[in-house]
Amino acid sequence: MRVRVANAPVSYGIYRPDHPLPPDRLLAAFRDHGYQGTDSGPLGYLGEGEALARRLARHGLSLAGGWADLRYGAEPAAFAADLRALDRALDAFTAVPVDDALFAPRPTLACPADPERFAAPGVPYGPDRQRPDAPDHPGRPGHPGRSVRPDQEREDFAADVQRAADRCRERGLEPVFHPHLGTAVETPEETRLLLSRTDVSLCLDTGHWWLAGGDPVAAVAEFGPRIRQVHLKDADRAVHERVRRAGGDLWAVVAAGGFPALGEGDIDLPAVLAALQAAGYGGWLVVEQDAPPQEQDQDQVPGRSPDQAHGREADPDQGRIAAQQKANSALLRGLLRDPPPAGPRGTPSEPLCQERPHP
Repeated sequence: MRVRVANAPVSYGIYRPDHPLPPDRLLAAFRDHGYQGTDSGPLGYLGEGEALARRLARHGLSLAGGWADLRYGAEPAAFAADLRALDRALDAFTAVPVDDALFAPRPTLACPADPERFAAPGVPYGPDRQRPDAPDHPGRPGHPGRSVRPDQEREDFAADVQRAADRCRERGLEPVFHPHLGTAVETPEETRLLLSRTDVSLCLDTGHWWLAGGDPVAAVAEFGPRIRQVHLKDADRAVHERVRRAGGDLWAVVAAGGFPALGEGDIDLPAVLAALQAAGYGGWLVVEQDAPPQEQDQDQVPGRSPDQAHGREADPDQGRIAAQQKANSALLRGLLRDPPPAGPRGTPSEPLCQERPHP
């Protein structure tokens, strides 16, 4: 089993293409911390076309993939507009040279945020398919009542996911669908339903899967070869529960540390890696540690000393993030060199074959 390890701009709180942190400084930090690739982040942040290819080559990094949310099951004009946005992302991904098809960029298909679910991430729908803590739930005093059919249960929703997946394959790239908190598809049950109605591959995000009530080790055993991308993040259900009881939304969960550094939350990372090995997984392991949006000054460099940042004191939050991403890389590389002594079925484990970083 061959794997390469990447990071992502989301680990630095980058959610918009005009973010002030210079992309070359971010990629230099990834390279210095031992990562072999990066997620694209918001389209355009790292550049597009030849500019993107040159930037990645300059830092010796590959492109692991990138996010594309579409309004599945929406009005035809809205979905058509989203397909055009997907085409732009595919143009960017296919502009980057690939040295091994196993590590080609994965278009990461997902849903846009759903306001109701974003406000109560990871809280299951009630028997009437509405969240029991939603402000407009029929059980609340004075509410006349209404019925809801979740988007992912509609046939046109799955048909549009399939259309998007087919569009990616027409461009020579294998898409993966990312169940994500705060969207129409976040729980294992919803994921199973979507996968049963499409042939799209799965992006297993260990942290989001855990906070949505799933077990990532069991997910690897269940979905096996259908998993074509892995986002590794830790997660803390106690933090999630505390924030939710206080009425916090997904941003509040992130800000409170719902996704801590690897090894500091609930996820049994060695067991996840052992399960991936047993399933024969090969491809990217993308370390993501969802961070709150950051608006640091352009002169503040991740992980650099004040004198390296042109004499200005570095943003302490950015310094903390850089230290965590360096530690995440070291922890994961250590586990890949020295895997657990036995796999999930008690069979001896062979070392995972981590590809060497590009020169």
